[in-house]
Amino acid sequence: MMVTERFNAFTVELPDESIRSCYSPTSIARQYFKSGEVITVEEFVSKSRSALNEASSQVEEVFGYVCSGAAASIANIECWCSALEPRAKLKIVQI
Repeated sequence: MMVTERFNAFTVELPDESIRSCYSPTSIARQYFKSGEVITVEEFVSKSRSALNEASSQVEEVFGYVCSGAAASIANIECWCSALEPRAKLKIVQI
């Protein structure tokens, strides 16, 4: 478990070629995504939820409280992905 890392992010390219950076409190997202991977919006949202909920649980194990930053990141991802077609493709630019 890599809770000691202060900031981890994964970067995503949307279908319109805009770039979004997603916060994670741990490096757990590396177990869910690979740089260069192309996935559907639907799969990205699902994997992001899983990764960020797991990261928040790791923070809770160490510090005794869940990570509000992970919850905010999930909310942001869900918000901007709601404007996209579920089967549209995203690219994981950096992890």
